[in-house]
Amino acid sequence: MSKLALFPPHHLHRHHHLLLLLLFVLVSATNAAATTTYHRFKEAPQFYNSPSCPSLDSSGANDMCSDEAVHVAMTLDAAYLRGSMAAILSVLQHSSCPQNILFHFIASSTANHHHLRHTISHSFPSLKFQIYPYDSSAVSGLISTSIRSALDCPLNYARNYLANILPPCLHHVVYLDSDLVLVDDIAKLAATPLGDNSVLAAPEYCNANFTFYFTPTFWSNPTLSLTFAGRKACYFNTGVMVIDLQRWREGDYTTKIIEWMELQKRMRIYELGSLPPFLLVFAGNIAPVDHRWNQHGLGGDNYRGLCRDLHPGPVSLLHWSGKGKPWVRLDANRPCPLDALWAPYDLLQTPFALES
Repeated sequence: MSKLALFPPHHLHRHHHLLLLLLFVLVSATNAAATTTYHRFKEAPQFYNSPSCPSLDSSGANDMCSDEAVHVAMTLDAAYLRGSMAAILSVLQHSSCPQNILFHFIASSTANHHHLRHTISHSFPSLKFQIYPYDSSAVSGLISTSIRSALDCPLNYARNYLANILPPCLHHVVYLDSDLVLVDDIAKLAATPLGDNSVLAAPEYCNANFTFYFTPTFWSNPTLSLTFAGRKACYFNTGVMVIDLQRWREGDYTTKIIEWMELQKRMRIYELGSLPPFLLVFAGNIAPVDHRWNQHGLGGDNYRGLCRDLHPGPVSLLHWSGKGKPWVRLDANRPCPLDALWAPYDLLQTPFALES
């Protein structure tokens, strides 16, 4: 007897319906999972230039290269998008010429650029910005494991390649991490003088133990440790930098950083992700920036629940570098006191928010 004969026609009909129902439930669940991975963000207020702001060149193709603009470069990815949106809002809100700020976003070439573009345009309808694809395959083979897996993300290394990714017509850029907010006019930071020779400017911290960033293998090798001979090398945080892209290109600094990363793959000379190659190439040769422009470390360190205080002195930029991000701690109802300073810039659309 055939297997078909074991089931009367009405049983077959019922099985067919059950299979269709099961398939429908599976597809619905998959679609729901796909849609819930994307956050929805509110539209930000519109910010306008003061009467004294210079007008930008509006010649079309070169809009994104205007010398009158303040150019800001940031990375974009799904995991930190909420932080990026808050950072953008804070920059615009405290600027005297918000319409003169041009944003240059670097996103992995495998990211959903359409979604990123739509999200930013929805929250900031008048924002002038461009998204540039970043092929992380070149750097993936150079990344050494560090003390925290988040530091090993290829997008963390996009700052090494800014001069190659951004258009050649762009000469000067402020690079910002996604876990910070500004409470001052970014034009002041962008106007930092770089002097005759410096490629970048950043706040330096000469009280930090500089030796901590490199291994005993590095310091015990005279050829390597002499790298810092004659340089007053101090720690600086790469999350806030003013960069002269023209000087960077002329000095081929991307290649210099990559050479140190290649050496690291052969013999472990440092422990901390993308920072040490920057220190090796630039420490001791950077233009100074007041500490107010990078009140960093607010994310604590690798110890759960450790909250940091502000450094002494005035504040222009708050930076949650470290493991603890303010949006994660706020969502978990375990915020640090300073996370309350980030919250007003959070554009996340909560499910229960009422439309005004």
